[in-house]
Amino acid sequence: MLYYLLFEVLRRYFSPLNVFRYITVRTAYASLTALFLALVFGPWVIRKLHELQIEQYIREEGPQEHRKKAGTPTMGGVLIVLAAAVPTLLWADLTNPFILLALFSLVTFAAIGFGDDYSKVSRQQNRGLTGRQKIVLQVLVSLAVGIVLLYLANYRAYSTELVFPFLKRVHPDLVVHSLSKHPLLWPLAYIPFLVFVATVITGSSNAVNLTDGLDGLAIGCTVIAAGAMTVITYVSSNYRWATYLEIQYIPRVGELTVFCGALVGASLGFLWYNAHPAEMFMGDVGSLSLGGTLGVIAVIIKQEILLFFVGGIFVIEALSVIVQVGSFRLRGKRVFRMAPIHHHFELIGWSESKVIVRFWIAALVFALFALTTLKLR
Repeated sequence: MLYYLLFEVLRRYFSPLNVFRYITVRTAYASLTALFLALVFGPWVIRKLHELQIEQYIREEGPQEHRKKAGTPTMGGVLIVLAAAVPTLLWADLTNPFILLALFSLVTFAAIGFGDDYSKVSRQQNRGLTGRQKIVLQVLVSLAVGIVLLYLANYRAYSTELVFPFLKRVHPDLVVHSLSKHPLLWPLAYIPFLVFVATVITGSSNAVNLTDGLDGLAIGCTVIAAGAMTVITYVSSNYRWATYLEIQYIPRVGELTVFCGALVGASLGFLWYNAHPAEMFMGDVGSLSLGGTLGVIAVIIKQEILLFFVGGIFVIEALSVIVQVGSFRLRGKRVFRMAPIHHHFELIGWSESKVIVRFWIAALVFALFALTTLKLR
């Protein structure tokens, strides 16, 4: 909205407003706007959540130190979603299909999380939607994203090829074009692509959700991951940088840099209130939307594999749960004292603050490594 007003209308009368044509400028403003909104409206959101008695219920089998957190407002992820969406609407080009797709993903995954959180609050326990219900809803949203991307691919606005870090000449196409030529078989041609997209986005959404167990842990790692995605998105849309780094050049994804910047600002603002000891929790409305949106961005900019490095902590947290559950079902024994793995470190004697800061450090190392892979090809 502001982008249209300042650049498309008023610049005709005041030439310095041409500066808003630059993505870097609008990204900075989007980030600052999101941070401002989160900081200003944070206390109001906390007060309203208290008034509505939307409070966290602590799992019985968790570390005993967490019991004192009972009653802390949850569903604070609503603040993140609004603080990220509003600056995007203000500073991004809303005619860009990738911006609309990112906003759609942010809101729909937030809606799934809202349903889960509301179910927990209404039942007054730490169990909301079943795992199967959440997975089905996440997959449906992911498939919708995949179908839109296939539509854009038909107009050469998107590529269905898979990009591997370190291997600059390996780009397998996930669409089986030989099958698409036959009317009866063409739906099968798109199954590999849709399955891959659904796996990446759903997995990312759940990975962030599993990481959200300590004050500031998930949101701090999200700040780092979103910051890395901001850089990667920008270089992917810049011809000179993309050519220099020998990565796929995708011109229209540049507007997503503005969205990523807003995500960073909103996450930083929320961290102000979520830092230990937390004044509010993000809930599933925040974790599912953040994880799902990061997955969607990775799919759009063709860095799905690199997302495993960018969100290394999220991957480790998810794998710890898979290993724990698999080991217990197959061997009847647990590998960790408790999963996700951040609780394991708590139970072996690490303080909550130590776990959080050390995981942030590890997240930063993963993100920096992911950025170095852009040149190591």
